[in-house]
Amino acid sequence: MIHPRLVHNRLLSGLLCGAVAMGLAGPGMAWAQAAPTIGGLPDFTGIVQKNAPAVVQVEAKYSGRRPKGSGGVPMQGMDPGQAEIFRRFFGMPMMPSPEDQAHTSLGSGFIISNDGYIITNNHVVDDADTVTVRLQDHRTLTAKVVGTDSTYDIALLKVSAGGNLPAVSIGDSQQLKPGQWVLAIGSPFGFDYTVTQGIVSAVGRNLGSRDQPATSFIQTDVPINRGNSGGPLFNLQGQVVGVNSQIYSSTGGYQGVAFSIPIDLAMNVVDQLKTKGYVTRGQLGVEVKPVDDDVVKALKLGSSKGALVVTVSPGTAAQKAGLQSGDIILSFNGHAIEQGADLPPLVSMTKPGTTVPVQVWRDGQSKTIEATIGAMPRDKNALAEAGPAAPSKGADALGLGVQSLDSATRSQLGLQAGEGVLVANVTGPVAAQAGLQPGDVILMVNQKKIGSVDAFRAATANVKAGDTVLLLVRRGDQSNFIALTVPDGKDE
Repeated sequence: MIHPRLVHNRLLSGLLCGAVAMGLAGPGMAWAQAAPTIGGLPDFTGIVQKNAPAVVQVEAKYSGRRPKGSGGVPMQGMDPGQAEIFRRFFGMPMMPSPEDQAHTSLGSGFIISNDGYIITNNHVVDDADTVTVRLQDHRTLTAKVVGTDSTYDIALLKVSAGGNLPAVSIGDSQQLKPGQWVLAIGSPFGFDYTVTQGIVSAVGRNLGSRDQPATSFIQTDVPINRGNSGGPLFNLQGQVVGVNSQIYSSTGGYQGVAFSIPIDLAMNVVDQLKTKGYVTRGQLGVEVKPVDDDVVKALKLGSSKGALVVTVSPGTAAQKAGLQSGDIILSFNGHAIEQGADLPPLVSMTKPGTTVPVQVWRDGQSKTIEATIGAMPRDKNALAEAGPAAPSKGADALGLGVQSLDSATRSQLGLQAGEGVLVANVTGPVAAQAGLQPGDVILMVNQKKIGSVDAFRAATANVKAGDTVLLLVRRGDQSNFIALTVPDGKDE
């Protein structure tokens, strides 16, 4: 069981930290040349020289004029005093009370395409007012947050630099095996472009976190500290196989255990953010637990492998497929389930609407059931620009970007069809000072019901300096009227 002091590597000092993994080249990777060896040990210099220019420092600035959102992973199991200490140490603020004071957060990232797309951690840029990246050649570029996903802790940024930026090569994290070399590049404690190395300690590691139950991490012994979060993890072929994300520590410093998000998962998020502006995840609709010794004895099983189904939610894919409480899921879509924690990541990565075989043990025999995977409710706090954002002058004056709500999100929020638009981002001080934040739902503008982006555009099209706009805003289960007054002159 993961120690409660599993802390998010939400880093204060940011660029790159290095790790290269000896990963075996999988299909389509035969062209990649492994690092040479010196005296039987790998030589990482070629990998560093080739890839360091594609690693960037990410700087996120917070005005302190609005409450910070729910970025990062909560520190479970700590009392308030401990949580505050760890928040200050591992969070990105450079002074206490970031909710009340302006501060700057530094992390790492890496360029994945020549046209300027960059991957980093969601918790590095979560709720930032502005984001910039600094390249190895000392250029500083303003970054646009294309989209974020807090569940997988991935953010996609975009910079404009003439389409000639250096980019990393993407590897196959499924080919990683314990014992293989890995390398990271980053800026722990502000030491730019520091390279660190180690080995893969374990793969498919589920941390038992309520915030990231769908992520199977790569565990390494690569030294990761403040400033590495969002940086790349490389294999010996010089390909990115992971995104450095978390450490396990009882002291606040590196203690030999670090966790990276598999690049396969990260690229799945990136592709979805690019194409549709948000991330969908599969949902089976079961609550599972490990198969312990008592279950093995009671059911006369040969081993403790599998996931024991505790409950089946009504109306879900599991219920429709005929899964029952007491079933032991042995495999999902051809992937063996060694322990209960193996199932959520596999289901989550399955595209909704896909029909997959689920092998279960029931009544002393194995049985295969076909299940058509449903869609997990979307994270209402996720920021995504793709889709119908509202770029009208009126919306810009208010400092708001909105997007349409789909039926699943409306249902999750308890809204009716054609009701409300989602606040995707807060871009200016007017809305920020009023306390608006991504995930809020705007129901009315000046007492007129709003049910689409076009309706929001029309209602705010004529807003200008000096005007006051009355919004009915829904947050969680509560609604409240908020008045926004656009100041005369240019926004601060």
